[in-house]
Amino acid sequence: MIWILSINYFLHLAATVILLGSLAGVVFFAFPALKKGEIDQNQWLALQKRLIPWSNGALIILLLTGFFQMTNDPNYAGFLVLDGVWAWAMLLKHVAYVGMIGISFWLQFSLYPEIDRLELLKAKTTETVSDMQTALLGQEQKLLRLNGVCAVLILLFTAIMTAV
Repeated sequence: MIWILSINYFLHLAATVILLGSLAGVVFFAFPALKKGEIDQNQWLALQKRLIPWSNGALIILLLTGFFQMTNDPNYAGFLVLDGVWAWAMLLKHVAYVGMIGISFWLQFSLYPEIDRLELLKAKTTETVSDMQTALLGQEQKLLRLNGVCAVLILLFTAIMTAV
């Protein structure tokens, strides 16, 4: 059983590094470079689209391995049994995780297709779409920062659970 749990923890930590590393790279390095003009909009979108499968895979691995870890933890008393600090931290951690999934879903299936449509419109017409582009970029920046907040909250609640 210790080998299964060890492999599970390894996969969970690797997925955490992938997810938080890609998010940190985008928020702290790529987005400032985009704002300074060091990379253009097409490079930014290409980077985002390359990271989507990695982020999705990490979220799935975190879900599966986290469920296994939670159900094997001696502090786990059952579904929605909120009998202490550990249980409350776990609940809040799950709320933040669902927030991350929701934000990722919104980015992938609403915002990025809207940006793609705008790029097509820009290629087919002489109309200026820079105002719409700026608005979408601002919305994306807010969502990515909110995703970062969710990630930090998950780490905070994990630290609380570990300390208990």
